[in-house]
Amino acid sequence: MKNWMKGWGILWAVVVLGGCASSRDVQILDGEIYKLQSQWSQIQKERNSLKMESEAFQKETQKELSAQRNESQRAQADLLLRLENLQSELRVLSTGIEEYKEFAKKPSKEIDRVREDIVLRTRILEEREKNLEGKNKALEDRSKALEEWNRGLEDRSKVLEERNRGLEDRLKGLEGKMEKIISKAAESEKAVSAKEAPPEIKGVSAAVGDLYKDAYETYQKGDLEGARRKFEAFLKQYPNTELSDNAQFWIGETYYLKKDFEKAILEYEKAIAKYPEGDKIPAALFKQALAFQELGDKTNARNLLKRVIERYPQSDQAEMAKKKLETIK
Repeated sequence: MKNWMKGWGILWAVVVLGGCASSRDVQILDGEIYKLQSQWSQIQKERNSLKMESEAFQKETQKELSAQRNESQRAQADLLLRLENLQSELRVLSTGIEEYKEFAKKPSKEIDRVREDIVLRTRILEEREKNLEGKNKALEDRSKALEEWNRGLEDRSKVLEERNRGLEDRLKGLEGKMEKIISKAAESEKAVSAKEAPPEIKGVSAAVGDLYKDAYETYQKGDLEGARRKFEAFLKQYPNTELSDNAQFWIGETYYLKKDFEKAILEYEKAIAKYPEGDKIPAALFKQALAFQELGDKTNARNLLKRVIERYPQSDQAEMAKKKLETIK
């Protein structure tokens, strides 16, 4: 659906730039399509940014959870080891008590020594028990903090999901609006084409006009290769008529729509160089700028757009060039 819409959008922009329709409604629709394309680009950028943020957030979450899990496992293992030591000490103490009972039957000095030994061991065990209680409490506090942190992660994840759903809804709305406008534009173009021949045909001889019209109608049907051959044949037969600059321009357009931007630039240049007085020069300069931008040459693109604005300030392409310059950084 998106590729189909983009294809229609490009074809419609080409038709408007080339002056194939004289209807005011078609020009207004072209402006709407241009604005929607800008909104589309902005939403896609925001969506990609949100996706990158979500991926980074998930990586950060996994890393933190892994660290917390390892720490918790180490703390539990340490606690179990200490409990085992405490149990061992208790067994030793129990054995000592039994020994004390045996020593109780012996002289008092030996009994006192055993008693002191038992008291010392008891104190050591009490200290160790306190330490274990402190570590156990710290582990519980750490577990609670981890639970709070996990809840925070869940809340943040919900926020990201809401933002993503909002972007999806905006994209769907934009797709629907785009589809309606392009459909309306196509209907308007068909209506205009059905009512009148290409405006540039008026005022020329029937033979010249018929040959040009045949090539132009082939182009409108989407047969770019066939249209190019017919326009080239027209130029070979009529290289210096009022329609020759138009035919040369449309040859450039067939390459542009095929995304062969380098050849398109060369063909537009022929229209500019061979027919300096032709009415297609603003459109050819503007489309050259777009082709350079597609090739990643922003410098030439900007220079050509400025040239359109400075030399042809009253043309439709001058207004579009101003808007396009704002998007090229």
